[in-house]
Amino acid sequence: MHSVLLVLISLLGIYLLQTLLEFRRAIRNVGHLSGPRLLLDPSKFLVRVIGSALPPIPYVSRGVSWMLRTKHQDFAAAGRDATAMVALIPWPKTTIYLADAVAIKEVATYRAKFPKPVYLYSMLLAFGGNVIASEGEDWKRYRTITAPVFSERNTRLVWDETISIMLDLFDNVWGDSPEIVLDHCVDITLPIALFVVGVAGFGRRVTWTSDLTVPPGHQMTFKDALHIVSTKLFLKMVAPDWVMNLTERTKRINLAFSELEQYMAEMVHARRSAETKEERHDLFSVLLDATSDDPNGSLTITEQELFGNMFIFLLAGHETTAHTLCFTFALLALYPDEQERLHQHIEDIMADLNRMPTYEDMNRFTLSMAVLNETLRMFPPASTIYKKATEDTNLTVGNADGGKTTFSVPSGTEIEFHVPGLHYNPRYWKDPHTFRPERFLGEWPRDAFLPFSSGARACIGRRFFETESIAAITMMMSRYRVEVKEEPEFIGETFEQRYARITASDLNLTNA
Repeated sequence: MHSVLLVLISLLGIYLLQTLLEFRRAIRNVGHLSGPRLLLDPSKFLVRVIGSALPPIPYVSRGVSWMLRTKHQDFAAAGRDATAMVALIPWPKTTIYLADAVAIKEVATYRAKFPKPVYLYSMLLAFGGNVIASEGEDWKRYRTITAPVFSERNTRLVWDETISIMLDLFDNVWGDSPEIVLDHCVDITLPIALFVVGVAGFGRRVTWTSDLTVPPGHQMTFKDALHIVSTKLFLKMVAPDWVMNLTERTKRINLAFSELEQYMAEMVHARRSAETKEERHDLFSVLLDATSDDPNGSLTITEQELFGNMFIFLLAGHETTAHTLCFTFALLALYPDEQERLHQHIEDIMADLNRMPTYEDMNRFTLSMAVLNETLRMFPPASTIYKKATEDTNLTVGNADGGKTTFSVPSGTEIEFHVPGLHYNPRYWKDPHTFRPERFLGEWPRDAFLPFSSGARACIGRRFFETESIAAITMMMSRYRVEVKEEPEFIGETFEQRYARITASDLNLTNA
C-alpha cells in the first residue's frame, strides 16, 4: 500500500512538473502576449458550468459573459489588440483573442489555415449535424443545399409576414389600449421572431392567439418548447440524465427537448403525407427535398441531419432576432432623443407613402437600419467566433500608440474573434460606449463590424434577419413610444445605473 502511494505521488509530481514546464512554454510560444492566466481551461464543459456560477476570480474564473462585460478593457490594458489566455489544467492551452479588424479579416479569409474548431460547437448537435456545427465537406453540402432559400423572393416574404404579424399584434392583441406594460420585452419580441421564421422558413403560420393553448398530444406549446431548449441547451448537453431528472425544473427542460423533437417530427410527417403537394420554396421544403434519394449522393442529407438543420435554423431564426430587438427597444427607451429622431424619420416616410410600406420601400428606412446596426455593435448576438491555426504562422495587430505588434501563432492554437472588443475598439469607433445610430449613416469601418461573422462562414441568414428586424422596428416605432417603467425602488438611480440595469444580460447561446 505504501509503495502504491509513493508511485501515485511520483506520477502526480511528474504530471505537475510537465504541466508547469508546458505552461511556461505556451506563454513563450506566443511572444509573452499579455492576457489572463487561469488555473482551469474555461473551454471544458464542466469548467464552463462552474464558471457560469462564479464571479470573476483572478487566476480562476473570468465570470459569466466576461467578453461583453470587459469589452475592450483587456486590449487597452495590454496596449495592443491581441491578448493570450493560457490555462493550466487539465493541460496547458493557449487561446489568442483578437480585436484588430485586419488580423480578424486575415484569419476569416484563410479557411484552410484557420478552420472552425467544430468540437467547440458540439452542444449544437443536440438534434443532429447542421450547417453551424460543421466544417469541410459536410459544411459545403449543407451550405449548398440551403443557400438558394435565402433569395430575394424569400426576403420579400419575410418583410410581408413581419408587417402582417405586427399589424395583428397592434389590432387584435393590444387593440385600443393607450399604454402597454410589459414585464420584459422578450414577451413580445420572442413571438414576433418565432412567427416570422415559422411562416417564412417552415410554412407554419402561427398567430398571436393560436399558440396560447397546448395542442392535443403535447404537454407544452411549440413556442415554449423552443424557448426552453434555446436557453437551456448548454445545461442539457453537459448534465447527465440522472441530474436532469432530479427536480421539476430540470424535468421540464427534458420535456422541452422531447416536445420540440415531436413537433419537428409532426411537421415532417404533415408535409410528406399531404395529399396536395404544393410547390414551396421555403427552407423546410428544401431540406425535405434533400432527404430524397439522389444517385450521386452529393446533395442529400440524412433524416438526423434534417432534424439538426431544422433545429439550428429555428434557433438562429428566432432567438438572435428576438434578443436583438429587445436590446434595440431598451436602447431607444434609454435614449429618448434618438427614439424621437427615429420616430420622426419613420413618420415622414410613412406620410409620403400614404400606405403600409412594402419590401421595395425598405431601403428608405435608413435610420431604422442604423439603429439596428448600432444595437448589433453594442450587443452583438455572439461574443466570440472560434478559429484554430493548423500550421505555425504569425499575426500582426495594431497598438494603442499607432504602431504594430507581430507575434507567433503555433499550430493548434485556438483563436477567438473578441467581438465586443472589436466593436468597442476606439481605433474604429468614436465614443464606443455611447448609443449613436448616426455613425452608420455615412462611411463606417465595415471590417470592424462582426455581428454576422466574416468570410465564407458569414451568416447565411443575414438578409433574413435584417429584413425582419427593420420591418419590426419600423412598425413598432411608427405606432408607439418605448419608455422604462418608473418603479419606486429605482427612484433616484443615475443614468449609468439605469443603463446597467436595463441592459444586463447573460450569455446563453447568444447574449440575452
